[in-house]
Amino acid sequence: MTSTFHNEIKLGEVNYRLSATTDSDESMVLDLLGSLDSGEVIADGRLRLPVEGGATIGKLLSRVLGAHTRLRTRPSRHRNANQPWTESLDHDLRTAWLTPTTEQAPALIRTIAEIMERSATAIRARLPRVGCDPDVPGRELSPAAAVLLGGKSGTAQGKT
Repeated sequence: MTSTFHNEIKLGEVNYRLSATTDSDESMVLDLLGSLDSGEVIADGRLRLPVEGGATIGKLLSRVLGAHTRLRTRPSRHRNANQPWTESLDHDLRTAWLTPTTEQAPALIRTIAEIMERSATAIRARLPRVGCDPDVPGRELSPAAAVLLGGKSGTAQGKT
């Protein structure tokens, strides 16, 4: 016996229609159509899968498509986000941190982040790796703190 389930939803400017049809006891066909109000089709596709796997595949698709959507809708505000750190950048970060200042750690981290076009979280995480104490501007990590924070001790870095 053939049975069909239809559902429609509008997301933004796109009207989506999803149909699930069981064409036998063994398989199900999913048809997806996405169109604009003008009638222009911008998404369409068909999946054939075993009936018993439908719910599990639905959860899998939901997770994958949800994750993909979140990645696509959150562009980085920071131009250098996810770019590799170089020795030169590490040197610049270390110099900026160890230069005498009256700024408190959070404010200095934000300032350096703006200059380096990275997030404050990235700067704070990188400081121990270049031998700097992320809680005290101008202070290098002690050997004991370096072990705890997974960085290099300030004495191993040498003076800048």
